Amino acid sequence: MPGSSTYPEGEGLTVAVVGATGAVGRTMVQVLLERALPARELRLLASARSAGRELTVDGRSWTVQEALPDAFDGVDIALFSAGGEASRRLAPEAVARGATVIDNSSAWRMEADVPLVVVEVNPEDAAGHGGIIANPNCSTMQLAPPLMALRDAVGLERVVVDTYQAVAGTGDRAVAELEQQVRAHADGLPKEVSVYPHPIAFNAIPEIDVFRDDGYSKEEWKVIVESRKILHLPDLRLSCTAVRVPVFVGHSEAVHVETTRAVSADEARALFAATPGVEVIDVPREHRYPLATLAAGSDLIYVGRVRQDVSIPDGRGLAFWVVSDNVRKGAATNAVQIAQLLLRRGWIAPAARRHAA
Repeated sequence: MPGSSTYPEGEGLTVAVVGATGAVGRTMVQVLLERALPARELRLLASARSAGRELTVDGRSWTVQEALPDAFDGVDIALFSAGGEASRRLAPEAVARGATVIDNSSAWRMEADVPLVVVEVNPEDAAGHGGIIANPNCSTMQLAPPLMALRDAVGLERVVVDTYQAVAGTGDRAVAELEQQVRAHADGLPKEVSVYPHPIAFNAIPEIDVFRDDGYSKEEWKVIVESRKILHLPDLRLSCTAVRVPVFVGHSEAVHVETTRAVSADEARALFAATPGVEVIDVPREHRYPLATLAAGSDLIYVGRVRQDVSIPDGRGLAFWVVSDNVRKGAATNAVQIAQLLLRRGWIAPAARRHAA
């Protein structure tokens, strides 16, 4: 965002990335560089064991610092991707020092006074932030824009979504474990298990995060309650089943929707295609539909396999397939887009000027 009207010429931001050595943190740095946020200083923060490491992104090198409260002095925007415990501990410290926090963990998402924002869906919610803005779960992220399109055009009554989630959502260790298990299988060796309760190679595991007493996993419950909050539909009937699959990057979702008013598949395709950040690929007879391998490395949300759900009468049912890169759009890119939104709307001022005021 060079030339943002929020910042005088020559003045830039101090931006911190917390959890900078993880998969999402590294991607946040990459996206910050790609989108040219007007930063005069970039601070890469992580745990004590990662402090002192050199991190190279796009040919540029930074020294990682330990994420301590004093590291946020003078920071304007802090992008967090270091887990809920670190966010609970450090985000208030960053805010107290004048920073606006955009947090990728689940720590703040359901707090009543913390906006939960998908930039294409509910950007205005960010205006009322008190220093912390939450980034949704990656599965919620890609689901929200197509649901918004239907909500606004024909109304939503019920949603059932099954997610098929890539191992990158768990982190670098899970990616390495899938690679190791594939090699072990090819060599006729046992598949070692440490990240997941079962081998993930050539498998599908219907368990993501811990299970609740009602039988839903915590991951499934996130999709339910976060979607309601983002869409401003607190009573939306929504159910989810979350499955881990042997894909490196890119979450896929099978979505079934009951709408308030009838909508044809062609009408739905047009609605999806008109939604910012969404691309429709839907020529199944030519084998053209969204794939995780297509989505990897992209900031788009892909929708296809759009059809009437024949189990719902009166043309009020749709089934469709949604795919997105869970590390980029599902986490890093939306966080940077929120930062750009804050600057564009003037909903943040540089920390130095806030302190001077």
